[in-house]
Amino acid sequence: MASVAEEGGGDYKGRFYLMLEGEERDRGRPAVVLTDVRWNSLKTAQRTLNTMSGVELRRRLRSALGRSRVS
Repeated sequence: MASVAEEGGGDYKGRFYLMLEGEERDRGRPAVVLTDVRWNSLKTAQRTLNTMSGVELRRRLRSALGRSRVS
């Protein structure tokens, strides 16, 4: 499940970022935060998520998981 999370602070630029969580059966696993995917407003973030395909979301998740394993 893709959602938008908000980073606090006075700067609005890039305040919102992408967060991916597993389905209900995977709820015990932590969410994957993709801080390289950012938006300036919640409206823009939600519009983008509404237009992203499942294939694109899975690609971004694989990429983020691959980066976290290398670190």
